[in-house]
Amino acid sequence: MIRVLLVDDHPVVRAGYARLLTQDEGIEVVAEAGNADEAYQAYALHLPDVTITDVSMPGVGGLGLVQKIRVRYPLARLLICSMHDSPPLVERVFQTGANGFVSKNAQPDALVLAVHEVHAGRPFNSEAQMQPTGSHNLQEEMRRVASLTPREYEILRLLTLGHSVAECADMMHLSQKTVSNHQTQIKEKLDVHTLAAMVHLAQRHGVIAGGGF
Repeated sequence: MIRVLLVDDHPVVRAGYARLLTQDEGIEVVAEAGNADEAYQAYALHLPDVTITDVSMPGVGGLGLVQKIRVRYPLARLLICSMHDSPPLVERVFQTGANGFVSKNAQPDALVLAVHEVHAGRPFNSEAQMQPTGSHNLQEEMRRVASLTPREYEILRLLTLGHSVAECADMMHLSQKTVSNHQTQIKEKLDVHTLAAMVHLAQRHGVIAGGGF
């Protein structure tokens, strides 16, 4: 039996995942969580075989959760789900340490298959056949986004969601000076000069959604 932890800030989404997964006799949902802090505690308590987490959650997102779990539990099996499936985001998912990615636009069976594949130690990517964008400018932006470190990416996500430097520092347990320095580095790497430009770029590449991630 594959024991699964579900992490999503929407209870209805978690309920849908649970119904889908438990139709498979080899999968059991042992715990649920609505944010990264709850999820980390639930992981330590239940030590699930596979953790499924959304990218977008209040505070530290799913990628931050993956990093945190991976540090303490290097053998963890971690699966990211997201409504955004842009190449930079998918690449970032695996760079962060996740074992698999499932787009919320994929067929429902993809999630069940992903759980089995990740549990077996095989990477899974529902977007393995992604089409190239065909745009030089977008490809250059993709390269710039991919160049961000995991910490810079998380700060980018939080800033473009509307959080202040002080709020980012509190959520990531960093000093405001450190976050401010990272903000400067992010703008230089992305070649943007204003927060508005940074938000638009983040929206184009699935870091956040059009109305917030």
